[in-house]
Amino acid sequence: MARLNDDAQWIVLMGFIVSFSLFFLAILINQSTVVGQTTAEAVSEFPKNDIRGVREVIIASESITDTTEKERVQREIKILSLSRQNAAVDFSAKSSTTHTYIDIHYNNGVAAYNETYTTS
Repeated sequence: MARLNDDAQWIVLMGFIVSFSLFFLAILINQSTVVGQTTAEAVSEFPKNDIRGVREVIIASESITDTTEKERVQREIKILSLSRQNAAVDFSAKSSTTHTYIDIHYNNGVAAYNETYTTS
């Protein structure tokens, strides 16, 4: 820059400043897009249908009257949900004189779901 006059040096310096500013803004906009994308993916990854399916089978398994068959079915529900959906499912049932309370816990590492279902 020693051979340029003062006006040319000023133009080159402003060019560098504008270039770096545009580069900084491009990085900033790129990062905000990534944050918005991951937030939207987290909402879309909530496994509604998987939870509904497991929930229906758990509730249906409570109507089995044979205790050995009931234990086998409930063990299979836990094994299948872990192997096919990569989800840890745990549930327990407590009966009172008028109602049965079923505690359902579903966790696939991304989404956790807890419910207490009451039957009469």
